[in-house]
Amino acid sequence: MSCLFCKIIEGTIPAQAVYQDELAFAFSDINPKAPVHLLIVPREHIASLNDANNDKRELLGHLLWVAADIAEKKGLGKGYRVVVNTGEDGGQTVDHLHLHMLGGRPLTWPPG
Repeated sequence: MSCLFCKIIEGTIPAQAVYQDELAFAFSDINPKAPVHLLIVPREHIASLNDANNDKRELLGHLLWVAADIAEKKGLGKGYRVVVNTGEDGGQTVDHLHLHMLGGRPLTWPPG
């Protein structure tokens, strides 16, 4: 598959892995917007949140659990943000569902 994140998951493009299991893979963002900026992706190619149909509910919950688990291990007890950009207007630039996890500093609102 020609998807950038699929290539990272399969190991043909190197990435700094932070977490991996049979359903999810998390790695550092190459253009971080916070001291901790990770991408959490399902191993299965799903283009966007809009493409995650009813049978993906457990996977979506698992991705959020992964974010919370990583946050605990990274010492982000004061807080962090999880963002899912969906579609062009939502700022999605890679057509593979992914969660941005940002933390390590106070985050402002609105994000932009």
